[in-house]
Amino acid sequence: MTDTVASFEDQLIADMRANGGAVTEGPLKGHPLLIMTSTGARSGDPRQAILTYSRDGDDYIVAGTASGSKSDPAWLHNVRAHPAVTIEVNHQTAQATTETITDGPERDRLWEQHVATLPWFADYPAQTGRVIPMVRITASR
Repeated sequence: MTDTVASFEDQLIADMRANGGAVTEGPLKGHPLLIMTSTGARSGDPRQAILTYSRDGDDYIVAGTASGSKSDPAWLHNVRAHPAVTIEVNHQTAQATTETITDGPERDRLWEQHVATLPWFADYPAQTGRVIPMVRITASR
């Protein structure tokens, strides 16, 4: 990770934590974001990812878009290998479990619902040239 990316992410996390989980400035202002800490698939080290989410009932839904990349994001490899994660949403932290959904009617339903909530995601399939995996994050209750 470059210093610029790390700096942007650090500033974003600091902004979220200072404002009850809300982003108050920059290009992600107003976006529903969560911080997910997963376990590295190869390293076993903790890895943080800042993810835009939608909701499906009580669950958080995230899309493996990698900002429009042709490859899956690193965090997706991590949750496939180690589905137990920690999430921080609206300044609250919870243990959670992830389920990766790569195809079928449930994946399609979650994608359509995600795009309905977050319309800027609509262009990603054409940009990526791949079926974008959806991930359900279920927090422990």
